Amino acid sequence: MNGYNQSPFANITPVVKNLLVINIVVFIGAVSIGRFFPNVMHYLPVYYFNSPNFKLWEIITYMFMHAGLDQPQHILFNMFALFSFGPILEYSLGPRKFLNLYLLCGIGAVVCNQLVQAYEVHAITGAFTISDPASDASYLAYGEVLGAKLWAIYHGSVVGASGAIFGLLVTFGMMFPNMELMMLFIPVPIKAKYIIPGYILLELWLIYKQSPTDNVAHFAHIGGALIGYIMVKIWRLQHN
Repeated sequence: MNGYNQSPFANITPVVKNLLVINIVVFIGAVSIGRFFPNVMHYLPVYYFNSPNFKLWEIITYMFMHAGLDQPQHILFNMFALFSFGPILEYSLGPRKFLNLYLLCGIGAVVCNQLVQAYEVHAITGAFTISDPASDASYLAYGEVLGAKLWAIYHGSVVGASGAIFGLLVTFGMMFPNMELMMLFIPVPIKAKYIIPGYILLELWLIYKQSPTDNVAHFAHIGGALIGYIMVKIWRLQHN
């Protein structure tokens, strides 16, 4: 009998399965090889486009990398979301369209993050020229703060499938708005059209909060979500 039954293991689709395998294999490889050859890992995360470490292929490879064993929730959340929402989307869209969606959301995520970083670099470098500090001491302190931010942009990197996952979440919420979902810590089913926007609002709040200890690329999440939204709108226009 053909159809989408209730067992997620029975219905795991080919593209989702391959994406899960690739992410897990890369994670294990990065944890293992990275201990002995840390420089190799510099070729997979994505760096700021004007950084000497940036390579064009990183806009693809970064989405298959994740944080290390000190942050296991990073890969666990992304793979759980892919496993939960991916099969029904692939089943509905078809393998090729689903894979295109996943990759485009991942690329859109990094483009959005790069644009924000470019704006920050412009603002920081401009601040050095227009600032008029009250004293030499304050100027030095001010310059150190801005210099540290600039250094972090040029030498920091982004990894993870979160941008692609947020694109899938938005696509799912638009295609199946009334499907009820169970949250891990909320024992009450909630419709997708409420949960997914809630995640987006949380990301926007975290961007607004700007916690100094937050090293998550929230703008990448928003970028992936935006591409997912645009893709669904395009498909609907084509269908009509």
